[in-house]
Formats: sequence, C-alpha cells, structure tokens
Amino acid sequence: MDLLTIPEASDYLRLGERKLYELVAKNRIPCSKVTGKWLFPRNELDRWVLSGLSHPEGLIPPEPPPIIGGSQDDLLEWSLRQAGSGLASLTEGTGAGVARLLRGEVAAAAIHYHNDAADPNVEAARAMPRLHDAVLIGFTRREQGLLLPPGNPRSLNSLADVLESGAKMAVRQTGAGAQMLLDVLVARASRKRLNRLAPPCLTGPDLAAAIRTGRADCGIATRAAARAAGLEFVSLAWENFDLLMRQRTYFQPSIQALIRLMAQDSFARRAAELTGYDTSPAGQVRFFN
Repeated sequence: MDLLTIPEASDYLRLGERKLYELVAKNRIPCSKVTGKWLFPRNELDRWVLSGLSHPEGLIPPEPPPIIGGSQDDLLEWSLRQAGSGLASLTEGTGAGVARLLRGEVAAAAIHYHNDAADPNVEAARAMPRLHDAVLIGFTRREQGLLLPPGNPRSLNSLADVLESGAKMAVRQTGAGAQMLLDVLVARASRKRLNRLAPPCLTGPDLAAAIRTGRADCGIATRAAARAAGLEFVSLAWENFDLLMRQRTYFQPSIQALIRLMAQDSFARRAAELTGYDTSPAGQVRFFN
C-alpha cells in the first residue's frame, strides 16, 4: 500500500495543505491517523477523485454495471446464480446486448451471430470500431433447430417443409441471433415468403410458449428451450455462444467467478441435463483485441 503524508497528498491532489486539513476534519476524504500522523492511501485518493467525475454525454463510464446483456440462455442464467457472481442478466438479443455494451450499460454481452463468416462471433468482435479493447470468452456451443408441437402434427422435418407448407413460424426480433440464423437459412433455401407470427418473440422461451399454446406451428430456438417446454426438436445448426466484453471487465471478480465455474464438473453436468450443449469452449479466450 502506497501511503502519502499531508505534504505528499497535498502535492498529489494539487490542493493546499490547509484545504486538506479541512477535508480531514469534515471526514470528506479517505485517510487514517497512525501514531498521530495523517496518512492517505494513494489508491483510495484515486477512487475519491473518480467518484466525483462528471461524464459528458457519449462518454463511457469507467466501470459498467454488473449485468450480462444480450441473448437469453438457460445454462448461462444457472451459471450466474451458481457462481455467486453477483451478475444479473438482461436478455434482449445479441444485437441489443452489444449496443448496450458499447454504451457502457452492461459488463458483457452474450452473443451468437450468424452470417457467412467462418466464425461469425469473432468476425463481429473484430469489426467493431468502438470496441478496440474487446475480449471474447467462449461459453459453450449450442444446438439450434426447429421447435415443433408434440407429435409434430404437420410433419415439418426441415425448413424447406415449413416454407412449402406455409406453416406459421414464430420469429425473433431483428438483431437476435436466432433471427439471424433464420434469415441466413431462408436466403439459402428459397425465396418463398415466410408466414411469420407477429409480433416477434423477445426470447427463446417466449417463442416456445407461442408454439406450445398453438399461436405458431414452429420456430427456431435451442434444443434446451424445446426440452424445457416439452416440444419436438429438429436440429438445424450448432453455434458458438460467447461472452463479449472489454479487457478491463475480464479481470473483474464477478467475471472471474463465472469463468471458474465453467471449469467445474457441475457446469458440464448441468449442460448435459439441459441438453443441446457442447461445453468444450467454456472459459477459452477466443478473441483478444
């Protein structure tokens, strides 16, 4: 610990010694009296100065709130609780989560991009000009596919079947990873118009509920979401599901607690229980800018 005396603290803060004594007398500055001498921890003085820092509009605050934004995932939500990380979740989809990360409103964003890139998540992180200090942490690989009512009454075994039959498909909001996947697959498969349920579903569980209640015939979400809702599942793709954050956030105790959990057997067991996960990438630094 670097301790400063009154003259040293006065010089460090560029305040007169008289003013410093006034702040001490009013208990307005971090300090400690040891054998009759006032001492000031330098790191606490730094925190004291930063606590009163004004942030003009557009300036990212030094520390984001302890929130994981982005995509919803049952294994991630369980992990946040199990790790005792103190991190909350705000599930609005990949695009919205990244937007909040760039504004400094969340500590990290859970992402699963889909496009023609070899590794869409890495390419997205690399291409963000306002995220020059990005780090991408692998969380898991997930299985995405068609969610269908029990018994698959319309015999929908592929996206081509959905397009040919005109089945009503529950969709996600623009910017959600599952919607990116659907758009890519539709573009590859056919130019036929998709019969979409409106309005879009905000999360995978919301989409599963739309199918379970008969408002839609099908939709794209994870195998875990299908299992939790008691729905049929037809696999379409495996995807990387990663956590995107700034480098300084990676070293925060809350994030490190989550990463430690990923290495534990309980994490792999829970993933197996939920189904549709491959935990081999968990905790790996997949991109570092």
